[in-house]
Amino acid sequence: MAMAARFRRTAILAATLSLVAGLTASCSGSTADQIDYAVDGTLVTYNTNTVVGAASGGPQAFSRVLTGFNYHGPEGQIVGDRDFGSISVVGRSPQVLDYEISDSAVYSDGKPITCDDMVLAWAAQSGRFQGFDAANRAGYGDIASIDCAPGQKKARVTFAQDRGFVDYGQLFAATSMMPSHVLADELGLGDGGVTTALQSGDVPTVDRIATAWNQTWNLTPDVDLKKFPSSGPYKLGAVTDDGAVVLVANDKWWGAKPVTAEITVWPRGADIQDRVNEGFYDVVDVAAGSSGTLTLSDDYTRTDAPSAGIEQIIFGARGSVADPVARRALALCTPRDVIARNAEVPIANNRLNPAAEDSITAAENGGGAEQFVVANPGAARDAIGGRPLTVRLGYQTPNARLAAIAGTIAKACEPAGIVVEDAAGDGVGPQALRDGQIDALLASTGGAVGSGSTGSSAMDAYELHTGNGNNLSGYSNEQIDGIIGALAVTADPKESARLLGEGSRVLWDGMPTLPLYRQQRMLLVSTKMDAVSSNPTRWGAGWNMDRWALES
Repeated sequence: MAMAARFRRTAILAATLSLVAGLTASCSGSTADQIDYAVDGTLVTYNTNTVVGAASGGPQAFSRVLTGFNYHGPEGQIVGDRDFGSISVVGRSPQVLDYEISDSAVYSDGKPITCDDMVLAWAAQSGRFQGFDAANRAGYGDIASIDCAPGQKKARVTFAQDRGFVDYGQLFAATSMMPSHVLADELGLGDGGVTTALQSGDVPTVDRIATAWNQTWNLTPDVDLKKFPSSGPYKLGAVTDDGAVVLVANDKWWGAKPVTAEITVWPRGADIQDRVNEGFYDVVDVAAGSSGTLTLSDDYTRTDAPSAGIEQIIFGARGSVADPVARRALALCTPRDVIARNAEVPIANNRLNPAAEDSITAAENGGGAEQFVVANPGAARDAIGGRPLTVRLGYQTPNARLAAIAGTIAKACEPAGIVVEDAAGDGVGPQALRDGQIDALLASTGGAVGSGSTGSSAMDAYELHTGNGNNLSGYSNEQIDGIIGALAVTADPKESARLLGEGSRVLWDGMPTLPLYRQQRMLLVSTKMDAVSSNPTRWGAGWNMDRWALES
C-alpha cells in the first residue's frame, strides 16, 4: 500500500481497541507489571497541542492516556476508537458530522467526558481566538460551528461551505482534546463555564482560558495530579526528577483493561547505549542515527522504517537568515546529496506533501529544487555578494545524526564565507527559534525531534501557512496560503499535483525551510516483548501501549 493511501485515507476504519487486544499474541509464562519505554524528545507538557507539546515526546507518551474518536494505527492510518465514541456523516455540502461520546466515557477523576472538551479543542486550534499557542489550525479552522449543549455527550460539527476537510478523521482524535472541566475549576467558571464563554465570545474570559490552556498542564516533578485526569486506559502517576513520566492503569477506564499495570516513558538520553547494554529499556522508539551506532545484543530486535516527517532546516523569522537571500545562500552551500547519502535515504523535496511517499511527489521535485542538491559555495558566496554570514544552527541534544549534519554543513559552507555555528542544546527546539536564541533549527516536521507528522500531508502543510502556530519561520505568502487551503479540501490527485507544482516554485524561491530527507525511525524491542509495532506519525509505537506485554 502506498504511503499516500495510508496518510490520506478518508474512510475511518471500524476497528476497536478490544479487537486490537484480541490480535495480541499470548506470552509464554507470566507478564511483568512494568515496562520501560524510551522516546525521542523531552516530556515537558501534557498538552501536546501546543507548539512545544506537538514537537515533544508527549504524543508518543500520551496516545493511550488522552483518547479521542480516532487514533493512528501502525501504518499511520486513522482507526476509529469505538470505546470513545462514534462519528456519522450527515451532510456533505456543507460537510456536517455528528459526534457521539460513549455514555460510559469518564475521566479518571470520575467526571464525564462531554462535548465541552470538543468545543475547547476547536476553540484552541481554530485560530479564531487570540492567545491559544496551538501548533496547528488545519481542519479546525474550517469548522463554522459546533452545536454542543454543555455537559452533553453529543455534538454536531458543521464546516464552512466548500471547506469539507478531507482528513476530518484527524480532528478530535487521540491527544487532541484536553479536559475542559480542569480549566473550569482552575478559573472558577463552574460546570459548562468554559463552553459558555467560548460560545458567547466573552473575550476577557476566553483570554484567561487561553492562558490556562497553554500553561496548566506543564510537567514537573511536583505536578498536582488532580489537574491531569485521563480519558484512556492509562493515567499519569508521577513525573520523575529526570524527566520521565510514570503511567499507571486507569481504574475508571471503561474499555479493555491494559495488559501491563505500569509503563515508564523516558526521554532519550546520552546513556542509551549503557541502558541498552544492561537491558534497562524494553522499547526504544527514536530517530535512526540519533543515538549513534548502537551495538545490540541478541536480547533486542531492531526495525527501521520511514516516518511521515521530513528532517529539515527551519529558518527563523528573525536573525541572520530572516532574509530569503541569506536562506538561499545557506541552502546553496548545503550538500543535501551527502547528507541524504549518509542517512542512507533519498533526498526529500517535500514541503506541501510531506507525509506522502517520496516516489509519488514528483510535483515537488521541480521548481528550482535541482540547484539545491550539491554544495555550491561559489553560488552561495555570490548570492550574498561576498558579505560574511554567521548562522547559529540549533537542534536538541543528544543527537549524533544531527550533530554530524551540522558539521557537514559547516564544512561545506566555510569556503562561501558562511560560518555555521553549532548552537545545539538539550533545551533547543521550536521555542528557541521563536525567541531568537538560534537562527535556524534542524528538526523534523513542526520542529520535532521525532517524526512530528500528523500522518496527513493536508495538516502538515499548514506549517507554512500564515499565522499557523508551528509556522516557525514566520513565512507568509498569500498564494501559498491559497494552495495549502485548496489541498486540504481536494481529493482529486490531478488537482493536487497541479497545486503542488505551483507551490514548489514559490517555496524554493522564498525558502522558509530546506527539506533534507525523510526521517527514518528505529524501533528496538526486547525479545521478551509482545504486541509492539512502529508508527510513522508523531504518536509512534505508543499508539497501542495498553496491549504491550513483557514476559517476566
